[in-house]
Amino acid sequence: MKTIKYIMPALILSVFLACTSENTPDMENVERSNMSDLLEISNAQFELGKMALGTFSNQTFYQVVKANGMLDVPPEYKSTVSAYFGGYVKNIALIQGQKVRKGQTLFTLESPDYIEVQESFLAAKSQLSYLKSDYERQKDLAASNVTSQKIYLKAESDYLSTLAKYESLKKRLQLMNINPNTVTALNLSSTIAVKAPMAGFVTSVLATKGMFLNPSDIAVTIMNTDHMHIELNIFEQDLSTISIGQDVLFSLQNGHTNYKATVHLINKAIDSDTRTIKVHCHFKNEKDAVALTPGMYVSAEIYSGVDTALSLPLNAVVSIENKSFVLVQKEFNGDLYSFKKVAVQLGKTERDFVEILNVNDFEDGAQFLINGAFNLIKD
Repeated sequence: MKTIKYIMPALILSVFLACTSENTPDMENVERSNMSDLLEISNAQFELGKMALGTFSNQTFYQVVKANGMLDVPPEYKSTVSAYFGGYVKNIALIQGQKVRKGQTLFTLESPDYIEVQESFLAAKSQLSYLKSDYERQKDLAASNVTSQKIYLKAESDYLSTLAKYESLKKRLQLMNINPNTVTALNLSSTIAVKAPMAGFVTSVLATKGMFLNPSDIAVTIMNTDHMHIELNIFEQDLSTISIGQDVLFSLQNGHTNYKATVHLINKAIDSDTRTIKVHCHFKNEKDAVALTPGMYVSAEIYSGVDTALSLPLNAVVSIENKSFVLVQKEFNGDLYSFKKVAVQLGKTERDFVEILNVNDFEDGAQFLINGAFNLIKD
């Protein structure tokens, strides 16, 4: 009876262990050999994980100089508007961002001094006709020795001085945007119009209605954005690699849209404080500038050179603790893939590819796991 007593628990334990073993999978998802660098994957796992194989390919890698800068317009496309003659602002109706035409009235000024200029002009104009006639008559008399040289010279002096005054006042009226040919004693005006010197957008309005505007005061600033460009700053050590005509790819800071440009001019002076040089670039497509505004900061890449090198897709390379690895196929027997984890040395990166520097460590035609390597190596 004791024998049966001890045999029964043993049988029960054997049955329990047998049942437990039936619920355990035959193998893990990925079998690893005793060597930690070797992995085996079934064909079913390969397809389920949407894995893919690939080999080295020649890719184009650009030598890039990174730069920062801003959008700007040439100096001749910026204008500060002031009055040549002081006066009180009578009318002004401008808003920042407003588009103006060349010759459009920006504001009007009023002053009694403007009437005095027109009065002096009319007086000089009326005297000029008489003095010219007298000068020509005295000239003929002097030539015939009928009158003295002194009288002739006096007539000449009076005529030329009045002519100079007339022309001077005529120019002043033109600066005041008053047509000298239309000025009469019946239409003297105490107001003048200040017009836009160029087409563009109003960027600031510093004058207000009723204020006195001195000739030195800036009333309005205007900017024309028709010829917007990119001003980049590069460090002096990069100057030797930059040349006119090189392609530039830039984007706004924290922006996701890339714009294309080309190097147009390279400054010859180095900023003594920042040790940088200005690089002037033009848009490849001027329409890209329509939605942009001068003063915006940009980040750019200048493509200063080009190379080709053997590379792999970025998804094929996994970096762990400052080291990079790939999975190279060692064997495939129709149902089972065998891979080996191998360290690689990385070079330049371009788009979705990375240059492999130690390509000689691999056999010709070597196949790599280019999709799905990350999870396998990390595990």
